[in-house]
Amino acid sequence: MKKMNEPKEKILDLLWKTEAPVNLKEVAQKTGLKTRAANMHLLRLTKSGHILKSKDGLYTITDVGKEAIGLPKIDQKTARRILSKTPPEKAFQFYSGIDQPTGISSDNLIDLCEKVKTLNIKPVEFHTARGDFELWVSSLGDIELAKKLRLIRETGLTGDLLRERLHKVLKSRCDELLKK
Repeated sequence: MKKMNEPKEKILDLLWKTEAPVNLKEVAQKTGLKTRAANMHLLRLTKSGHILKSKDGLYTITDVGKEAIGLPKIDQKTARRILSKTPPEKAFQFYSGIDQPTGISSDNLIDLCEKVKTLNIKPVEFHTARGDFELWVSSLGDIELAKKLRLIRETGLTGDLLRERLHKVLKSRCDELLKK
């Protein structure tokens, strides 16, 4: 695969990290490019299939774009494997702290998403801070989601803001994988 130039890589990275579609002005501001240069790169990325432009001028990254920034391709078989139940010994075990099991576990990604939404915040904060969600999701085979969870961890969010962000990212990914 041909190496992408830095501005295009910055744009793809921005579109991947952003959960919502982005307009030209935002792309220029968040990448530090002049509007004209950002527009030129967006046109080329659209033409090459790395991004999509909606009728209202908003940009999103495609699977081709994700591959260009090093994220593995997820086909239907892989999506099913990521979403499938794990054996009991590989289920995610929730703890409130070191040596403080809650007795609650998740044996699949959809269940983890629901538990993050409803569980007491202490285990959610504990596992986020340690990177446990990232590791478990990675063990399921979802490197892209693991990287998104790392980005959330690095923000240092706590409480309901953390819960909302985690749930949004997990739910969005589950929905995406279910469509494969």
